Amino acid sequence: QVQLVESGGGLVQPGGSLRLSCVASGMSFGISIMRWYRQAPGKERELVASIATDGGTYYPDSMKGRFSISRDNAKKTVDLQMSSLKPEDTAVYYCNSNSFRGASWGQGTQVTVSS
Repeated sequence: QVQLVESGGGLVQPGGSLRLSCVASGMSFGISIMRWYRQAPGKERELVASIATDGGTYYPDSMKGRFSISRDNAKKTVDLQMSSLKPEDTAVYYCNSNSFRGASWGQGTQVTVSS
């Protein structure tokens, strides 16, 4: 079955950087749009970044400038580089895949931005 496993979360100081990684298995990675979402306590899950099968990227306006998504189809991985992190970036970050075969979610990785 499809598995998405995130890693790279942790505690980081404001202004710091973090790189999240998601490795996929049991799916046709190359035909899937991959996305990163996040969910802060008491808030709805929100889109952070999206990357299409051809590498085209999309960021909501609120995420532009500090987040960068990339993928490696050969390794079946999608990464999220985060910089200039703020306390309000604290959330559980989820990897998501979507294709005509359906959608899947990872279990999430906690990112805490605090001094």
